Amino acid sequence: MTRNRRQPWATTPLIESPHLSKLAGCRILLKLDNLQPSGSFKSRGIGNYLLRRIQESEALGQHPHFYASSGGNAGIACVVAAQSLGYNASVVVPTTTSPALVARLHAEGVTKIIQHGQSVMDADKYLKAVVLPADPNGVYVPPFDHQDVWDGNATVMQEIAVQMEGEKPDAVVCSVGGGGLMNGVVQELDKLGWSDDVSVVAMETDGADSLNRSLLANEIITLPKITSQARSLGVATVSKKTFEYAQRPQVVSAVFSDGDAARGCLILARHERLMVELTAGVAIVLCEDRMLEKVLGRKLSADATVVLLVCGGNDISVEMLMKWQELYGAC
Repeated sequence: MTRNRRQPWATTPLIESPHLSKLAGCRILLKLDNLQPSGSFKSRGIGNYLLRRIQESEALGQHPHFYASSGGNAGIACVVAAQSLGYNASVVVPTTTSPALVARLHAEGVTKIIQHGQSVMDADKYLKAVVLPADPNGVYVPPFDHQDVWDGNATVMQEIAVQMEGEKPDAVVCSVGGGGLMNGVVQELDKLGWSDDVSVVAMETDGADSLNRSLLANEIITLPKITSQARSLGVATVSKKTFEYAQRPQVVSAVFSDGDAARGCLILARHERLMVELTAGVAIVLCEDRMLEKVLGRKLSADATVVLLVCGGNDISVEMLMKWQELYGAC
């Protein structure tokens, strides 16, 4: 008999930032998904994916072992969710993965860590070709390109709608790696009937801008190499659904530098006491110099409301913030 299981993600706060609102000239709300159990929004999509596979397996009397390929957040989310649900999870990571992230995986209870290749793509190929075929109970966990992942990520927009008491934001800003978070946001905007009224700003860093380059080429392209330090955005090819959604006039693609993203992290650390990685910091830079208006291509009144998804991330430390402070100065 299938048991009712607690969802492996949290309902996170939506707070107004007086400092960012002052910078932007409009009302800025922060959706704090850095407070998810795994430290990033990945808890939503990957957590939902695991729940669906567990329901299917229990109906067949099976007990799956979950496998993810990751350079950080997706793997941590997989392990944290699996542990909370009473299952094992192993992760294949590239050899370039930082010791701190490897230590975090061990701390969260990973069953096994396999290091292979120079990139997440290399690790993923090895997982599919070598690791999974050797385990009859192995279940592959996609980091972003699956409907169940998008359904889980859509819960962030569901929560925002409730927390705003039905008020529509003028725009939602989210970071894009493979596009799973954006897919969930746009999918839920469609269900709410808000798609024509709410802009979505898809943020990338230069060197991990596979969506923006695909839009410029008018076809999905694969980056030959990831050069951005925002590793969690380092997906060489976005999902087809992301590219499809990005064709909409309400979706705007924007690319900023790693330095811009680092300044965003410093602003959050100083004024909101939040420590997040570059993938989250890149959204914050939109609040500077009325950049939101420039990106959206329209004026924003003082009472306009923009929600920034603080996607979180584990690739951050006090030492990194101090280094960025030296490089980019006071905010």
